[in-house]
Amino acid sequence: MPKNPVQNSSTASDSDNKSFWSQFPSSRLLVDVSLWSADATHFADEVQRVDPFADLYHIDVSDGHFVPGFLFYADLVAALRPLTSKPFQVHLMTTNPMNHVQDFVAAGADMITIHLENGPIVPATLDAARRAGAATGLAVGLDVQLETMRPYLDMLNLVLIMGTPMGVKGVKPSPYVYQRVQKVKEMIFTAGLDDQVKVFADGGIRENTVPNLRAAGADGVVAGSLAFKSANLAETIQWLHGLPVDKNLQA
Repeated sequence: MPKNPVQNSSTASDSDNKSFWSQFPSSRLLVDVSLWSADATHFADEVQRVDPFADLYHIDVSDGHFVPGFLFYADLVAALRPLTSKPFQVHLMTTNPMNHVQDFVAAGADMITIHLENGPIVPATLDAARRAGAATGLAVGLDVQLETMRPYLDMLNLVLIMGTPMGVKGVKPSPYVYQRVQKVKEMIFTAGLDDQVKVFADGGIRENTVPNLRAAGADGVVAGSLAFKSANLAETIQWLHGLPVDKNLQA
C-alpha cells in the first residue's frame, strides 16, 4: 500500500497538504485510470496490465441516489488495494459523503473527492478526510457555478471538472468544459495555490477531447475506456504524456 503523504496526522498541516503532488511528475499530463472501465471479472489482470502506465487510480462510488446506479464500495476498495502501490482517488458521488470517509480511507483511499453539490456539508467533509489522512478533492458538476468553489480552494489538492452528467458513460462532453477548466486554473493561479491544487477532467475523455483539455490547463484526466480499450496502451500513454499545455496560462 502506498504511503499517504498526510497519513498518521490528526490534522493535515499546510506543508502536508502541498506534498501529495510531489510524488508525481510535474512536467506532463497525469493519467488517473478509472477502474469503472475495467473488466470487473478480472480486476487483478486489468490492474496488472495498466499499472505501468497509471499515475493513480480513479474509483467512482455512487449510491443510486445522488447519481443513477451503484458503483464500488469500501470492501471492494480494500480488496483492490493490494493489487497496486499507486494512489487511489475515491470519488464519492453520494448524498452523505461524510458517512463514508472513514471507511474508504481505512480501505486504502489516498484521496477523497466529494462534490460541490453536497452543499453545506462540504467543508466539514473535506476536513474529516484530511484528518483521516487523505488528500482532498472537490468535483464540480456541469451546472455548478465555478465561483462557488473559491472559498474551499485552500482546503483542496484537486478540483475535478465534470464534462458529462454524473454517473453516465459514453456521453459527449459539454462544449463548455474547456472554458471551465481554464477558469478554474486561473482561479488557482490567482490564489497562489498552483503547487497544491491540480485540475483534472472527468467525463468524455477521448482522443479528440484530451488535447483541448490539456491546452486549457488540465493537469490530469480520468482515463477509462481510453486506457482499458486502447489497442496499444503504451502508445496511448506516450501520446497523452506529450500533449502540451498552453504556456500563456502559466504566465
